[in-house]
This record gives sequence, C-alpha cells and structure tokens, in this order.
Amino acid sequence: MSALELVRLALSRLRRARVRAALTMLGVVIGVASVVGLVSVGRGTTARITQQLNSLGTNLLTISPSGSGDTLTLDDATAIGALDGLAAVAPEIQTQGTVATSAANTTTTSVVGTSAQYAQVRAYDVWQGTFLSSIEVDQSLRSVVLGASVASNLGLGADSVGTDVTIDGIPFQVVGILQPKGGAGFNNPDDQVLIPLATATRYFVGGTGVRAIGVSVADGVDMQSMKDAIAELLRVRHGIGATDTDDFQIFDQTQLLQAASTISDTLTLLLGGIASIALVVGGIGIMNIMLVSVRERTREIGIRKALGARGRDILSQFLIEAVTLSLVGGVIGIVAGLIVSALIGRLAGWGFIFDPATVAVATAFSLGVGVVFGVWPARQAARLDPVVALRYE
Repeated sequence: MSALELVRLALSRLRRARVRAALTMLGVVIGVASVVGLVSVGRGTTARITQQLNSLGTNLLTISPSGSGDTLTLDDATAIGALDGLAAVAPEIQTQGTVATSAANTTTTSVVGTSAQYAQVRAYDVWQGTFLSSIEVDQSLRSVVLGASVASNLGLGADSVGTDVTIDGIPFQVVGILQPKGGAGFNNPDDQVLIPLATATRYFVGGTGVRAIGVSVADGVDMQSMKDAIAELLRVRHGIGATDTDDFQIFDQTQLLQAASTISDTLTLLLGGIASIALVVGGIGIMNIMLVSVRERTREIGIRKALGARGRDILSQFLIEAVTLSLVGGVIGIVAGLIVSALIGRLAGWGFIFDPATVAVATAFSLGVGVVFGVWPARQAARLDPVVALRYE
C-alpha cells in the first residue's frame, strides 16, 4: 500500500472506534495544549516586560546605592549633571503617603521627590496640565503631578488641574496628570505622585541622600563610555580606591532587558518541560492501545501475511496508525492551546502573540511521540508468525 492509502485506512479505523480513539488522544491533546499555551504565555510575558522596560526612558542609566545606606547624595547628582554627553539628570527620593481629595477620596501611593527633568529621563508624557517646572522645584513649592492610576483612584479628571489635594494631611496643588504607561504591582509607573525634591525632603524624608539618580544619555553618545565616566566620577567623590568595592550600582536598559529575557526564557522552558510530561503520558497511552489493537487484529495480520503482505507492510500500517492518532491529537491540542493563550493574553493585557515556531515544534513533538511510542507495537505486529496468527482465536 502507498502511504496515502495507509493514512486513509488509519483514519477509517479511527472513525469506527471514535470513543477509544478520543480517549487515546486525550493525553496528547492535553500535553500539546499545555506546551503551546505555556510557551505563548511566556512569550507574552517577555513582550510585556520588554515594553515596560522600554517605556522607562530613552538611553536610560539608573544609578542606585549598592547597599542599604544613603551613599548617593544630591551633590552627586549635581556633579553627574556637569558631565558632557548627558541630556538630563533627575535625582529621586521616595516614600509612601496617603493622597486625599476634598471629596474624601483617598489612596495610598508612592510619593517621589524629583527635579523638572524627571519627565524627560523617565519618558513621561503629560495628559493634562504641565509637569513640575524649574521654578516650582527651585522654590520648593507644594505642587504635585499625579500618575494616571492615582488620578483614576481619586476620581480626578481633566478639570482637576489647579485643585488641591493633601499628602499625609499637607495641602498640594495639582499642576498636571500624566499619560498612563501601563503597569501593575510593585513599582507601577502609573501609581505614584511627583513633587519637587526639596519639598519631599522638607515634609516627608529629610536628609541629603537619594534613592536613585536617573540619567538620560544624549543621542550618539556611547552608553558604556558614559557609564565608565559616571563610575569614575563617583569613585573619586566617594574616596573609593582601585581595589575597593563600589558603594553604587549603574544599570542600563540593555542589562535589564537581558536579565528579564533570561529569566522569562528559563521559566518558559521549565514550564514547557513540565507540560511535556503529559505528552509522554499520552504517548504511553498510544502504545498501550496499539498493543491491544495488535492482539485484537492478530487473525487479520495472519490473513494479510498469508496473502503476501511483508513484515514491513504490517509495520508501516500500524506505525502510521499510531502517528495518525498522535498527529490528530496534536492538531486538536495546538488549536486548544492557541485559544487558551489568546484568552489569557486578553485578560493579562498583552494580547494574542502567535509564534509559528511554537506550532512547528508542537507538531514535530506530536509526530515524534507517535513514532517513538508506535514502533514497538508495529514491530510486534510485523513479527507475528502467519501460521500462529491464523490459528489465533
């Protein structure tokens, strides 16, 4: 028989035993659907993290203390700002505070004290009003810019610019509301309010230490060279010797993206490996049912051999039946996995991400399961003695 005829014969046998075929394929369906779904979710998570990191700023360097102490100061930020090749510098201090409106709406959020260049460094756009001006920062005015989530939680809209809110009971005037960046959980870029740095120091934090210094490198300037220049400047200012450990860290977006991508790829691989266990279980189910089929069709095998069928013909017939079972289950699993990943993507907010490579790998895996777990039953059928097979009842 030709391969096409063997496939038609295999599909015919599946139609005659629909229930048994469906139960046999179930393990493959679950395994393939799990692999496709989890890998697609991993891809979506990576894309979401990459999008959020890219939204943090253009050519961004973030300088932070390497320990728990306040090793970075406002004077460090001023000295860094004097370096050539920088587009903007924004020192940051942060605390938690409760923001309230006159209508008694309240929310607890991050209160960030910073400079007028923060919007440029962190790539924020203003939705309504303006960002903190140099005058407001220099004169330590009680002006506040609300993140998109904060404004939403407080029920404030476009007509809220110019109104007053309180932060831990201290009145501030709303000068602007930021465009949403999109985020969730810890360090949500939309869940914060921004006030002049000196104002935050006076009312909330105190001291001269800063949590971080954001630096936007000018276009055309080498990021690594600028990192080296900043590191050298801080070592001199902090009196750090050539063999001493730095009391600061400098991160750029490339490092963060690489770290996030590595973690996401590792988790995706791990989850895909766990899901593939179901495929192995499905393959064992196929092998089991094919062994039963060989026993049930022993007399049929004997008749075919008596009529001139060769061992390789019998082997091909049973092997293609096993592969057909696995491939049909794989196709159903791929469709189910894509539907599940689309639903998860919609709920999570990153949309549907279709990866042809995932579908190709899942198909190849299904084919491999059919071949690996179908060979032994097919060989058992091919090795049957026709005389013994004809006598079998």
